[in-house]
Amino acid sequence: MAAYEKRRAAAAQGPAGGSGLADAADFLLRAGVTAMVREALLKVLEARPAEPVSFLAEYFERLVPAEAAAEPPGPPQRLARALWYVRLAHHSHRTAFDSNAGAAYEVLGCGGRRRAAGVDGRLYSELLRRICQRGAAPAEAAAALLRRVRCRDHEAVPFDVFRYGVLTCCVLLEFAAKADALFAVLGGGGSADSRLCQAVLRALEDALGAGHGLRPGRYLEAGSRLGPDGLALAMDRALQERKLGSSMSREEFLRKATALFIAKVKPVE
Repeated sequence: MAAYEKRRAAAAQGPAGGSGLADAADFLLRAGVTAMVREALLKVLEARPAEPVSFLAEYFERLVPAEAAAEPPGPPQRLARALWYVRLAHHSHRTAFDSNAGAAYEVLGCGGRRRAAGVDGRLYSELLRRICQRGAAPAEAAAALLRRVRCRDHEAVPFDVFRYGVLTCCVLLEFAAKADALFAVLGGGGSADSRLCQAVLRALEDALGAGHGLRPGRYLEAGSRLGPDGLALAMDRALQERKLGSSMSREEFLRKATALFIAKVKPVE
């Protein structure tokens, strides 16, 4: 609100004198347009969306009403805006992701810089739930993850916990998408040979077991090490078994694969 009124006041003053490009640049600078456009372009470069013009349109559409509002928005509006921020950049772009997570944190804190006090635990948990709604992650996997990273409704969530929860949910969605792609290789339909599925799950578990550290993205990187050679070897060993294999559904495979990831997630204390 303050920034919006400042730009309006600066724009209302009009040019102080002179003419040409210098006046135009001075006007844009005093009105805050230069900084706003620079920030918007940085967001485009961070997110690198498929439709940059549509991205900018949505960015400015969300930016102006939030600054022009006479009163702080209610929880639904704040949650929608925070969700938009955390989806602006992929979590692998660490600087951009951290910046957007900080913006989301401030939005949920009524726009104030409350990192010392924390964001309301109820809003934090609801944001995580909304993040997990999009993607291939099974509902059971999302619920299990939320139980590990959520906080009590009355708690003040510090920024490091907030960032960890948001990042972990984003990584779960990508991990589920990779598991879904693996299943497509195995069967390409609604079911696949259970021998192949179990072999790939064991190989995936071994790859995850090789990952160390508390950063959720490291387990995604470890799972990615299950390359074509490792996958082909696991499938070949499974097919060498003489017994007839039953089938495993895509849903069951995703549940078991995401359970491997969730087991690696450190619970929030």
